Amino acid sequence: MSQQNLTEQGAVSQPAPVIQRGSLDLTLRRLRRDKSSLLSGLFILLLILFAVAAPLTDQLTGHEVNQQFRETGMGPAGNPAGPNSEFLLGADQLGRDVLVRLAHGARVSLIVGVAASLSAALIGVLVGLLAGYFGGRTDSVLSRVMDLVMSVPFLLCAIALVSVFGPSLPLSISVIIFFSWTAMGRVIRGQVLSLRQRDYVEAARSMGAGHLSIMVREIVPNLAVPIIIYATLMIPNAIVFEATLSFLGMGIVPPAASWGGMLSEAASNSIYLSAWWLVVFPGTILLLTTLAFNILGDGIRDALDPRARRRVRR
Repeated sequence: MSQQNLTEQGAVSQPAPVIQRGSLDLTLRRLRRDKSSLLSGLFILLLILFAVAAPLTDQLTGHEVNQQFRETGMGPAGNPAGPNSEFLLGADQLGRDVLVRLAHGARVSLIVGVAASLSAALIGVLVGLLAGYFGGRTDSVLSRVMDLVMSVPFLLCAIALVSVFGPSLPLSISVIIFFSWTAMGRVIRGQVLSLRQRDYVEAARSMGAGHLSIMVREIVPNLAVPIIIYATLMIPNAIVFEATLSFLGMGIVPPAASWGGMLSEAASNSIYLSAWWLVVFPGTILLLTTLAFNILGDGIRDALDPRARRRVRR
């Protein structure tokens, strides 16, 4: 047998290289199989584009967010005009375009939701990490602080702050952060209490690593999954909180557009009884937004679950 044939047979008999798939690839594969999560992610992406393109919506419609159209936006009896060729989603009781105000309200909701959630998650992770890692008196003090914050009535505190400082967007974000970080703090504390006893943490401690080094290099990377999951689920709560504050007149200052403010204006004088679009459109987009973020958060949780990965077809 010639050397060339031996070479060819050896090349054929060699096993094909095995492609190892990382955890990120498995996570994306599970998300692609979850149709509800994909639809939710698509809706959130379209909502972001809708909010970013709010100035473009102004130009396309020729209507500014607070511009009043007394003639075309209102009927002879003073009732708001319903959906038509000029006002695709109708006009409100002041003759303003509902579509334009929904786009600008989406900006407010997303800014508040993302900013408040990320800030609350950062505070919760820091407090939970310190409480769970050091334990003892530190854990007792920080846990009592979390219990104290959770016992404060949300609306009572918001009313008190608004009466002193007046309604504003920064105040709304601050109130939401104050009442949101404790949920993340409790979750992270429980995770750290379990992680600090692991062998790799003990090994790092025996090698002389400091507390900060152990927390940053050994513990925090293992908290990535719960942080991502709960931070995603905190966004819809923040959006609902902002809408609640605006509905009660303690959030965004009118005439600035916000979904909660639009619902509040529709509820005043029972205008919604004759103008259904003033409640249906802002209420529907608020409902779909919170639902989409919750479904996406559940999908990310299932995709990152190690037990769920074993059920992925290979």
